[in-house]
Amino acid sequence: MPAQQKRILFCTAGVLSFACALGAAAAVGAQRWVRGTVLCRTGALLVNASGQELHKFIGQIHYGLFHGERLRQCGLGGRPVRFSFFPDLLRTIPASIHVSVILFCAVLVLFALVGAGFFMLNAFGKPYETLHGPVGLYLWSFIACCCGCLIMILFSSEVKIHHLSEKIANFKEGSFIFKTHSEQFANSFWVILVCSLVQFLNALLIRFAGFEFPFSKSKHSGTTTGAADLMY
Repeated sequence: MPAQQKRILFCTAGVLSFACALGAAAAVGAQRWVRGTVLCRTGALLVNASGQELHKFIGQIHYGLFHGERLRQCGLGGRPVRFSFFPDLLRTIPASIHVSVILFCAVLVLFALVGAGFFMLNAFGKPYETLHGPVGLYLWSFIACCCGCLIMILFSSEVKIHHLSEKIANFKEGSFIFKTHSEQFANSFWVILVCSLVQFLNALLIRFAGFEFPFSKSKHSGTTTGAADLMY
């Protein structure tokens, strides 16, 4: 492939990687990871609510990785309640999973930025082949993509398997019991999915630029030494 086309591909991948880092960073600070509704089961049972009356006992909830808000509905009007994961909910939620999600988000942002920098270096500079060149680009993209997948898997398990919304809704509730009525992932969660797909796309762009995948190289390709082998 001509050098000009390679430069265009690397620039495109660098811009996509930088946009991925910005999007992931914005998603981490947003409250739109999960949105849903919670039913005040105790209140509904007390008045034997059904049909249209049941809506008076269904509140809303939305939250992110650090804080959120829910509308508490127990038949007497809605009351908004704000909450924070740190330090209030640490003993209620699966803290190890939640902290792991935040750490992997930080790693995703970091390696997306690293990948963006090295894509630009490959487009306009003369990097060494080992980690500054295509091998490094594959590595940074692979790590970022894996982090995005782990974030979605861990957060999905925290929400669905450990019933995170229900635990938040029942936090410091003595006389009322709340049950999850509906629940779905919101914009920030899908931003992480898009970031993972972008990193996978970057790996394809490297391949389209004419560089083989690292695991597809022959064992004898690295036997020769010299200054020519360090540059490409």
